[in-house]
Amino acid sequence: MKVSIRPLINIIVLVALATILSCRIFIGRRGVVTAAAELGSPRVLNQPLAIPNFNSTLLEFAAIDVGEEKSKLEIDQLLELNFGSLGRYKAYAAWKRFHEHDVKARNSKGLSAMFRSRKFYRYWLDFRRNLQDWATKKMFQPDIMMDLVRLVKVPIDGSNKTYKSCAVVGNSGILLNSHHGKSIDDHEVVIRLNNARIGRFEKQVGSKTSISFVNSNVLHLCAMREGCFCHPYGDNVPIVMYICQPVHFVDSLLCNASHRAPLLITDPRFDSLCARIVKYYSVKRFVEETGGKSLDEWGSTHDGPMFHYSSGLQAVMLALGICDRVSIFGFGKSTSAKHHYHTNQKSELRLHDYEAEYEFYHDLVKNPHAIPFISDKFKFPPVAIHQTKNAEFDLSLTRLILRFGSSRSVDLQREKYVKFWE
Repeated sequence: MKVSIRPLINIIVLVALATILSCRIFIGRRGVVTAAAELGSPRVLNQPLAIPNFNSTLLEFAAIDVGEEKSKLEIDQLLELNFGSLGRYKAYAAWKRFHEHDVKARNSKGLSAMFRSRKFYRYWLDFRRNLQDWATKKMFQPDIMMDLVRLVKVPIDGSNKTYKSCAVVGNSGILLNSHHGKSIDDHEVVIRLNNARIGRFEKQVGSKTSISFVNSNVLHLCAMREGCFCHPYGDNVPIVMYICQPVHFVDSLLCNASHRAPLLITDPRFDSLCARIVKYYSVKRFVEETGGKSLDEWGSTHDGPMFHYSSGLQAVMLALGICDRVSIFGFGKSTSAKHHYHTNQKSELRLHDYEAEYEFYHDLVKNPHAIPFISDKFKFPPVAIHQTKNAEFDLSLTRLILRFGSSRSVDLQREKYVKFWE
C-alpha cells in the first residue's frame, strides 16, 4: 500500500510561504524605522504610515550646537569670577552696581581705587549656584516637554493641572490690520512677548496678560535701570525668560528682587530642544531652496554661531506643554507691515529664520508628527493660528516660485497656504 506524499508536499509549501511572508513583514517593518531611530530620536511610531521620512543627515546637522564651545568657555570664566574677560560687559550698569570707588585709596597710577561692593558678595553665591545648575542641565532631552507643567506652571500658580486655553500673542505688524483683542482676552491665559506695548493697541492685541515671556537681552536692558523696570504689565505678572548669554544671570538676580511675581528661567534642556527643532527646519528649507548646496554654506546665511530661535517660537513651545488648547496671534509678516506692531522696525534679524519657523507652525497645526526630536510620549494639544487675510501671500509667494517653478505649482501651493492661514 502506497502512502501518498501529496499532503506532506502541501505542508512543506505552506511552511515555505509562511517563512517568506514573515521575512517580508520583518524587512518591511525595518524599512519604516527611519533615520530618526538610528539617531536615537523618539520619533518611531506604532503606525508605519504615520512615520515621517526624516533625513538622517539633516537630523545630525541640526543636533550640532556650533555655539556650545564658546558658551562653555564663557561659563568657565564667569564661575572663576572673571567678568572682565567678557569685555564690554564691564561697562554695563549691572556690573557697575557691584563696584564702588574709594576716593581716598589710590592705585599705582594715582587713580581712585575701585572695590567690589558688599552687594556683589551677597549676590555672588546665588549667581554661581544658578549658573552651575543651568550649565549642568544644558543637554538634549526629548521628554522635557512633559515636565513643563512642573517646571513652569507649578511655580506660577501652585497647580499641576494644565491651563484650559492659552493665547500666544506675537509682535508682528500684521496685527495692526486685525481686531483680535476680544478673542485674545477670552483665553484663560495670555502670553505676551518681550514687553510688547498694549496701550493704544487693545482692539488689536487685547489688554490681558497672564505671563510675560522675554529673552534675557530684554531683561538686561531692564536691569540697566534702577529698580529693574521690566514689568510693564504689572509686577504681579510672572516673567518667564530664556538665557541668551550666561552672564545675564546677574540681571535675573537683580530683577528678581524687584518683582513680586516669579521670575523663572527656562530649563536649558527645553532650550536645547527648541534649538534643534528650529535648526532642523532651517536646514531643511535651505536644502530645498538651494537645490542641495553643501550644508557648510547654511551657516553663512544665518550668522553661523549666532543663529537662534525667536522668542515667539519658544513661547509657543512653552504653551504646548502647559495648555490644553493653544491659539497663536500675530505670527507672520507682510511686505506692507512693520516688523513689530508697536515699533518702527522694518527689517528682520538674520540670526532668526522666520520662514523656517512658519514651516514649523504649519506642521504644528496640520501634522505634528512631522516635527522631529520630540518624544512620542508627548501629546500635542490642538493649535489654531489666527492670521489676517492675505498675509500669507506676502509671506510665501517668492519662496513658492523659487521652490516649485511653474505657475501652476505655485497656485496649488498658494491654495494650501490660504486654507492653512485662514
